[in-house]
Amino acid sequence: MPARPNSPAMDASHTAGLTPVAALPGIGPALAEALGRLGLERVQDLWFHLPLRYEDRTRISTIAELRAGERVQVQGVVEAVERGFRYRPQLKVAIGDDSRQTLLLRFFHFHRAQAEQLQPGRRLLVFGEARQGAHGLEMVHPQYQRLADDAEPSMEDRLTPVYPSTEGLGQKRITSVIAKALALLPSDEQLELIPPELGAAHGLTSLRDALMYVHRPPADAHVGQLMLGRHPAQQRLAFEELLTQHISLKRMRAAVRRRHAPVLGGDGGLRKRLLEGLPFQLTGAQQRVSDDVATDIAQPRPMLRLVQGDVGSGKTVVAALAALAATEAGHQVALMAPTELLAEQHLRNFRQWLQPLDIEVEWLAGKVVGKARQQALARVAAGVPIVVGTHALMQEGVAFARLGLVIVDEQHRFGVQQRLALRDKGLEGDQVPHQLVLTATPIPRTLAMSAYADLDVSSIDELPPGRTPVQTIAISNGRRIEVIERIHAACREGRQVYWVCTLIEESEQLRAQAAEVAHAELSAALMDCKVGLIHGRMKPKEKQAVMDAFKAGELAVLVATTVIEVGVDVPNASLMVIENSERLGLAQLHQLRGRVGRGAVASNCVLLYQPPLGQLARERLQVMRDTNDGFRIAEKDLELRGPGEVLGTRQTGQLSFRIADLARDAHLLPAVQQVGSEMLRHHPKRAEQLIERWVGVAARYAHA
Repeated sequence: MPARPNSPAMDASHTAGLTPVAALPGIGPALAEALGRLGLERVQDLWFHLPLRYEDRTRISTIAELRAGERVQVQGVVEAVERGFRYRPQLKVAIGDDSRQTLLLRFFHFHRAQAEQLQPGRRLLVFGEARQGAHGLEMVHPQYQRLADDAEPSMEDRLTPVYPSTEGLGQKRITSVIAKALALLPSDEQLELIPPELGAAHGLTSLRDALMYVHRPPADAHVGQLMLGRHPAQQRLAFEELLTQHISLKRMRAAVRRRHAPVLGGDGGLRKRLLEGLPFQLTGAQQRVSDDVATDIAQPRPMLRLVQGDVGSGKTVVAALAALAATEAGHQVALMAPTELLAEQHLRNFRQWLQPLDIEVEWLAGKVVGKARQQALARVAAGVPIVVGTHALMQEGVAFARLGLVIVDEQHRFGVQQRLALRDKGLEGDQVPHQLVLTATPIPRTLAMSAYADLDVSSIDELPPGRTPVQTIAISNGRRIEVIERIHAACREGRQVYWVCTLIEESEQLRAQAAEVAHAELSAALMDCKVGLIHGRMKPKEKQAVMDAFKAGELAVLVATTVIEVGVDVPNASLMVIENSERLGLAQLHQLRGRVGRGAVASNCVLLYQPPLGQLARERLQVMRDTNDGFRIAEKDLELRGPGEVLGTRQTGQLSFRIADLARDAHLLPAVQQVGSEMLRHHPKRAEQLIERWVGVAARYAHA
C-alpha cells in the first residue's frame, strides 16, 4: 500500500498546534516561563497536558457521609475555634451540619486575620480529603470559602480537573490557559494523525471528543471510571500515547540497526580457558543466553539485547564471556553499573576471572580522582581491554581507543539517554558498539513488549544448582526481642546475619541514623557477637573494609541500609531481617532477600513490620511469603504499583506516561503494535507528527 500524503486539513491542524503558547491572549513572559518548565511550549502541548485526577465539586456531602480517603465538598457552620502552639502553630476549626456530625479542620500555616475570620457561627463551604484523626474525621489544610448567612453556594456544573503543575502556577491559572488552547482545538479530521482506516479497524473513537471529555467531564460522568483511568475517553488517549512510545522505540531500534558494528568473535580460546577455570558449570539457561549474545555480536549490525535473570542466576558470567569475545577481536569493553558497590562487585569478579588470562581490567568511578584518574583515563585511551565503572564512564574526557561492546547493569536505574551517551563513546562514522543490558529485576512480559521494544530480550530462568529457597516470614515489630534471640542462636551456630534498616524518607542522613540506632541496640543485645555497620554516608573505603570483614567471617551481624541491595555475595549469610519491610516495594524486598540463600545452608528472611498494615503492604508481604520466583514477583509488583515505579520514572528516556498505564492498559498493546507497524511502513510522516505531539522536546529519544 503506497504512503498517503497528509491531507491539507491535517497539515493546517498541525500548524495550529505548533503555535507558541506565548501567542495566546493574556500570557506574558513570566507565565510562559512557568509553562515552559512543564514542557508546555506549544498550543498542542496544552491540549495533551492531561489531568492527574478529578475533584467532584458538583454536589455537597453531609459530614455523616464522609469516609476516610475521600476528597469531597461539605457545608457547615463553625462551632468552635482553637489556636495552639505546643509544638508548632496550629489552628483547629470544628464545623457541624444538619447531619449533627462534626468535622475538624486543621491548619498549620495560617495568619492572624484568617483565624479571626473563622468565628463560631460562620458558614463555610469546604473541600478536602477526609482523614481519620485521633477524635474522628478531619481535613488538613482544606480549601474553603465563607458563605453569607442566606447565600446558596454555587456548584460547579462539571468535575474539576487537577493538572500537573509547578511552582508559581496554580490550578486556576493552568485551567484558564488550557481553556484558551481548547478554544483552538480543530475538527476531528484535522486533529487525527492515526489513519482513518486503521482507527476504524481497531474501533478508535473521536480524538477530539476524548480530549474535550477528559478536560471537561460533565457532572454525570462516571467518577469511578475516570479515577481509575478506564473511561473510554481516557483509553482512547492512552492508546495514542502507547502507540507513540512504541513507534519511538521501534524507530530508535531501526536507526541503530541501519548502522554498522564491529564483528566480535575470535577462535573461542579465551572463552574455553575461562570456563575451564571456573569452580562451577554454566546452567542450561546461562549457556543458551550466552549463545544468543555470541551470535548477536558476531554480526556486523549492532546488538541490542536485554538479559534478565533473577537474583543470583549468573548474569555476570554471561557478560564476562561476551567481553572475552570482544577482547579476542581486539576491541574494548565498558561495563557500567549504577552504584559504586555494584560496580566494585563486577570489578572483583572480572579481575578474579580474567587476570589469570592476562586480561587487564581498569576501574573508573567518581571516587577515582587526581593523578589516579589521569592515569586511568590514559590507559583507557591507550586501549586497555576492559573498563568497569559507574556514571563516570559517560563523562567528558573519557575516550576509548576501540570500544566494541557496552554492558549496562541494572538498566532501570539509567535512562535511554544515558545508555546512548556511553554508546556514543564508541561512535566511529556509522559504526557503533554492541549493547548488552543486564537486569536482576525481571520485567513482566507486558512491560517488556512496550518499554523494551528497542531490545531483544533473553531470560536466565534457572538458578545454579545448590541454591536453597529462602523461607520468608512476616513478624510484627512487637516481637522484636524474639527476632534478636533468633539472631543470637544463628550466630552461635556460626552463621551470619544481615539486619537491614529502611526509612521512607529519601534522606541518606536519616537512613544512616536509623542504622546507627539499630547497630547500638544489637551490639548491646548480642554482647558475644561482633556487629558491623554500613550505610551510604560512609566513605567508599570504609564501606569496603566492613564488607570485606563480613565476607571473611570476622563479623557475625551486618547492620546495613539498602546499599546492600545488589552486588553483595556472602554464602555463609543465611538470615536476613528487614526492618519496616512494609515501606518497601516488592522488587526491592526481593533484591534484598537475594543476599541470603547463596550457600547450601537453609536460609530465612524475616520481614519486620510496624502494624497496622495497609492493604497494599499486606499484599506485598503475602507475595514475599508465597514465592521466591522473581518473575511472579515482578508481575505482582506491576499489578500493585504500576509501571512507573517498577521501571523507575527515567526508564523510557524523557517519555513518562501522562495517561497510559502499562499494567491497566496491557489489553491495548497488540493493537498498538499492529497500528505502529502499519504507520511506520506506510505513514512515516504521521508517525513523526505523533512523536512530536506526545514527546515534544525529547527529540533525541525519538531519533537516537
